[in-house]
Amino acid sequence: MSKLRWLIPVALALTAGVASAQHHGGGARVGIGLHFDTRYHHDHYYPSTGYVARGLPGGAMWVGNRYWYHGGVWYRPWGPSFQVIAPPLGVVVPVLPSAYVTLRIGGYPYYYANGAYYAVAAPGPGYVVVAPPPGADVATPAPVAPPRPDPIIYPRNGQSAGQTEADRQECNRWATTQPTAMNDAGVFNRAVEACMDGRGYSMR
Repeated sequence: MSKLRWLIPVALALTAGVASAQHHGGGARVGIGLHFDTRYHHDHYYPSTGYVARGLPGGAMWVGNRYWYHGGVWYRPWGPSFQVIAPPLGVVVPVLPSAYVTLRIGGYPYYYANGAYYAVAAPGPGYVVVAPPPGADVATPAPVAPPRPDPIIYPRNGQSAGQTEADRQECNRWATTQPTAMNDAGVFNRAVEACMDGRGYSMR
């Protein structure tokens, strides 16, 4: 009974936190560590800047300077954990977030997700984080094709789920070191697949 008496106030406090989310700018903070991005009708949840996670999500990729990136969310090491940070301007990623809004501003394409703007990185098809371009506040989103689903990984040697994820993160990190991989998504993806194949996995 004493355990139940302790759980009820905690549950009520968590519920109140969700119910009292306050809208601000392009979104609302909802619950514990979540942000709802409504800009351009993007309408996706993301961890809030400053949130500390115990580990990285599956498929997170290392992009140098101690940054990790996954699905439009940026992380940096924070002791034994990882802290969500604002996207660092000028950093190039090989692929766009899995969900994004396409914008046409000043005759150029931009891509928006989780408060960040991405532009095509010269000379290749990688994407660089840029400051909000002039006219972004009145831009109208354009239709976007459905994102390519993440590949399915098949362990050939009975690797555990933990080992599979560790190998995937290591292969993502290694792929970023290959020539032109940060400017060409095709090179990056092929490098990851080759690395995973060498570690005993098939990807489809």
